[in-house]
Amino acid sequence: MTGPPLAGRVCLVAGASRGVGRGVARALGEAGATVIATARSSEAGRRTDARPEVVEDAAREVDAAGGRGYPYVCDHTNEREVDALVAWALRRFGRVDVAVSSVWGGAEGFDGERWADGTAWGAPFWRRPAASFGRFMETGPYAALLLARAVAPGMAALRSGLIAFVSGETDAYRGDLHDDLAKAALNRLAFACAEELRPHGVTALALAPERVRTERVLDAGLGADATQDPLDAGRALAALAADPDAARHAGRTLPVTELARLYGVGGSTAA
Repeated sequence: MTGPPLAGRVCLVAGASRGVGRGVARALGEAGATVIATARSSEAGRRTDARPEVVEDAAREVDAAGGRGYPYVCDHTNEREVDALVAWALRRFGRVDVAVSSVWGGAEGFDGERWADGTAWGAPFWRRPAASFGRFMETGPYAALLLARAVAPGMAALRSGLIAFVSGETDAYRGDLHDDLAKAALNRLAFACAEELRPHGVTALALAPERVRTERVLDAGLGADATQDPLDAGRALAALAADPDAARHAGRTLPVTELARLYGVGGSTAA
């Protein structure tokens, strides 16, 4: 009798308090993994946009799903905090097998129609404050890079590991310049990391969900337009992480629907 496919694996999910990151953490728990769920929002500390979701709840969901969840509060735009997180993980568990960056602060303050700077989604770039673009890059590609560079040495030493960046498909224009450039940068980061990590036995790639029924999307009344649940992305990634030939996907941006079809992973309507 075989056990859960990710039993014994140690996974670190950044941005796990809500959204796709929370779905990924829970799905990895379903697959039997030990999951370090990290984010800024916590029961005893700050909460992004005063939202109710916290990293401790994400860890409890991992436990309930069959894995072992460990919450860790971390600002993933702070290099020192990210390095301390990974150092703690290596001391506590001895390795990190899977690292997922689902950090995305670009939508903070977005109400479904307007960004925090007051401009509407899709407003011409010359009518948007250029400074707001920095937030998209800092809480997307930069945060992903900090996590990758922190986990890469340990993975390279073991000549194994998977690094995944949650991004989005950018073959077609996404409709908003700031969002489009940040997601494209995440995808290119996955490609570049894969090139440098390939000789060391480590796989890097990007995971591209479609419109996901996140907590923010539901609160904005846009749930009817969403086609995926956060667990869909999580289960697709869990199946990928369990694939001994996952390296064949290195450097690619993988749509969740493609992965689900490849691995025979069904959809979910769970929250």
